[in-house]
Amino acid sequence: MEENMKLATVEDTVQYRLFLIPNEPRNPEKHKEILLKYIERIMTNFAPILVPYIWQNQPFNLKYKPEKGDVPAHMFGMTKFGDNIEDEWFIVYVIKQITEEFPELVARIEDNDGEFLLIEAADFLPKWLDPDNSTNRVFFHHGELCIIPAPRKPRAISWLPTTTPTIPQALNIISTHPEKILASESIRAAVNRRIREYPEKIQASLHRAHCFLPAGIAVVLKQRPRLVAAAVQAFYLRDPFDLRACRVFRTFLPDTRIMTSVTFTKCLYAQLAQQRFVPDRRSGYQLPPPSHPQYRAHELGMKLAHGFEILCSKSSPHFSDSKKSLVTTSPLWPGFLDSLKKNDYFKGLIEGSAQYQERLEMAKNYFQVSVNRPESSLAMSPGEEILTLLQTTAFDIEDLKKEEANLPPEDDDQWLDLSPDQLDQLLQEAAGKKESELISKGEEQNYDLTQVSQSMKAFISKVSTHKGAELPREPSEAPITFDTDSFLNYFDKILGPGPHESDSDDLDEEDFECLDSDDDLDLETQEPGEEASLKGTLDNLKSYMAQMDQELAHTSIGKSFTTQKQVEPLSQATDNNSDEEDSGAGESVMSPVDVDLNLVSNILESYSSQAGLAGPASNLLQSMGVQLPDNTDHKPSSKPTKH
Repeated sequence: MEENMKLATVEDTVQYRLFLIPNEPRNPEKHKEILLKYIERIMTNFAPILVPYIWQNQPFNLKYKPEKGDVPAHMFGMTKFGDNIEDEWFIVYVIKQITEEFPELVARIEDNDGEFLLIEAADFLPKWLDPDNSTNRVFFHHGELCIIPAPRKPRAISWLPTTTPTIPQALNIISTHPEKILASESIRAAVNRRIREYPEKIQASLHRAHCFLPAGIAVVLKQRPRLVAAAVQAFYLRDPFDLRACRVFRTFLPDTRIMTSVTFTKCLYAQLAQQRFVPDRRSGYQLPPPSHPQYRAHELGMKLAHGFEILCSKSSPHFSDSKKSLVTTSPLWPGFLDSLKKNDYFKGLIEGSAQYQERLEMAKNYFQVSVNRPESSLAMSPGEEILTLLQTTAFDIEDLKKEEANLPPEDDDQWLDLSPDQLDQLLQEAAGKKESELISKGEEQNYDLTQVSQSMKAFISKVSTHKGAELPREPSEAPITFDTDSFLNYFDKILGPGPHESDSDDLDEEDFECLDSDDDLDLETQEPGEEASLKGTLDNLKSYMAQMDQELAHTSIGKSFTTQKQVEPLSQATDNNSDEEDSGAGESVMSPVDVDLNLVSNILESYSSQAGLAGPASNLLQSMGVQLPDNTDHKPSSKPTKH
């Protein structure tokens, strides 16, 4: 509970736990040794994708968590992903793969929003599942998403707890009934849609750009590419106090700048490129005119240099003679290095080459941070790490300048600018729409407006409770059924034949749920007394309606609606005498309103007034799966005619 409360105060943070099943009593020290061995195996097996990954704030990590209360000892990790939501979904992919590679492990993952996996699959969740009862129900096992169900009735299923399950109960259910807790295919598909492109998506999320940087930064980034994230964050979140250190640069002098290639994530590149910033004149960082072909490289380098200078201004070099020896002399290092070679981490590079050494240094740093877990006294901040590398690494500026001619081409950054069509496509993909569902130009001419009225009727047929209105999920696939007798039966419950009946606010939620048009209704339990009461209520209701119609007939309110009489063919007109009789009768009885025609007319009028922007009509229709074509008629449109 304390950890959950702590997590709730840390924004943009995800935490994950790995449990060993079956959950049996074990010797604490022996259990700790087993879990530490699992951490070593996991971090080693997944090193090929974790080592080169550039994290926004914090990397994926695992540590031993001892037993506390009813939560057994387990492996625990917490990562702050910041503005890059892809870090969180990459962790979901890693956790899913871990449970697939180690079937004896069960994983649970959540962020400061709670069960974000359920949020992703919200359109497909069963009705009983909500934030109040979802605790300790969502797990990964055998690489699949599992949801522990809740019994419809207490003790209906012996192996399901009647209340929220504890962690030991959940682990026991997963180990004994794995096939009965598998989430539905639609829920699993919704979650898998977000992670199906990994691990290929890792490379697709990177952006390589040329930057005019001080030579020291180029050397640091060659050995620690991940430090670009800390520098971008330092610049992006700078304050006036941080900029004091950038009035006169002491660590990264502008006269040592060279052209080099820097690898960002797309999130980091966007944060750096999209911020407008003018350097202090005293800093020495002068920018060429915007028309200069290398203006973007100079601008990116200037901003990145400010970020590195801010990091170093808050730190001092951290020397430790034992740091490197901790890596190479650790008993875990040989096995870790062998695993990297087996998983083709070095990509066939010749041992001892410059590129091989760069990847080896990255692996050593990853091993030190994630596998060997140094003591807090040896842990370094990004600024300390940068200064230490500068003090311990020798480099020649002239040699670095010679490499400028052989830089790899930089990536196109057109993805920063989205056209309206691309934005619509992204929104459609996020909503789970297929391209075949989009309206083509040819279909606009033959668009069936009855879909609008049918969808709206389906929406009205649903029942709203204090939790909100329920939208029909697939209006085009299943016909909408509405039982009038059932509706009037529950209408009678709301009105009540006598004062002893409870008012509508006291109705059980189950009463509302059974009104759903997709559920079967059972009315055979009505008693004769209830039927008589229902008939009396109907008679009273019809009487009220007749009186209201009588009053409205003498007002102009009826002229604002299109009636069925108005859409009848004019060829059916009779002689003058019959016309007079009809007009006289119309004064006392209003012609029936054409509900469908008025509904479609008003919705189209509202949709047209949105002028292509988001609005109530388009939002409501899209939530029901109805997409109207663009309005190409620029003239005031008349009301549609009924066919």
